[in-house]
Amino acid sequence: MDMQGYQQYKAQSINTMTQGELLMLLYDELVKRLIRTELALKKKDFELFETSVVRCIDIVRYLDRTLDMKYPISRDLHRLYDYFLYMLNRVRFGRNAQVLEQIKPQLIDMRDTFRKAQEAQSI
Repeated sequence: MDMQGYQQYKAQSINTMTQGELLMLLYDELVKRLIRTELALKKKDFELFETSVVRCIDIVRYLDRTLDMKYPISRDLHRLYDYFLYMLNRVRFGRNAQVLEQIKPQLIDMRDTFRKAQEAQSI
């Protein structure tokens, strides 16, 4: 398989996405990594756990950094992202499955809410 061609295709796909599609891609990746974190913790695969939870933290940080603070909702989202960062760090450093179980449905709900908003906007 030609990896250079695949990389070009991938870059082109990302460059042609709308902001809403990119946001959904990030949230889908976040949920995927949360699930991977949970599975790795259950299997005691701490290397995979660490890389997965760090990726979750990176995604939430990116979402927070890209907020446009001129909109009031951005301040609310910033507080939510701060909360998620705090909780993800508790998961990471305490290998805390209970905290992960607590925030996973919250992040899935956020993703689903953004997805509904994106769908409503495109109608």
